[in-house]
Amino acid sequence: MLAHNQQTIYGTTIVAIREGNKVVMAGDGQVTLGVQVMKGKAKKIRRIGNGKVLAGFAGATADAFALLERLEAKLDQYPSQLARACVEMAKDWRTDKYLRRLEAMMIVADTQKTFLMSGNGDVIEPDEDVISIGSGGGFALAAARGMLSVSDKKRDIEDIAKRSLEIAADLCIYTNNQIVIETLS
Repeated sequence: MLAHNQQTIYGTTIVAIREGNKVVMAGDGQVTLGVQVMKGKAKKIRRIGNGKVLAGFAGATADAFALLERLEAKLDQYPSQLARACVEMAKDWRTDKYLRRLEAMMIVADTQKTFLMSGNGDVIEPDEDVISIGSGGGFALAAARGMLSVSDKKRDIEDIAKRSLEIAADLCIYTNNQIVIETLS
């Protein structure tokens, strides 16, 4: 519980869509402190692991950066083994006194796998080709799944990711339409 004079940073919608060995991750740029927009063009998606892994984060920014650094160290320790790096990172995140206080979630993906990671020790590989996190994550997930279900074989997953974020921005007050898209293939 926060004291009355503390405010929580809210916001972020991240969506990842996979089609074969191609993965697209999109995120909005809004950072909100209480009822005020503090920044509109934040970049919440990073390339790590020598550019071979996309990582998108939601939650406390400093916490997310600390976790990204730790995950990058695990990727250095276990090159080309995203699943193992994520599991080892999740173990540390859950058991380390400092790390377990960090409040963030991440989606990480390479050309083979996509995972959602949380401080509860979760490393979840989605059943579907789309996953999302953040305040507008449910909206983006529903929009992307809907578009994927009606799209033909020539669908453009970059466009689907962008449109799903635009829909989330229309519905979630903590999500804006300053969208960053990264692709690995």
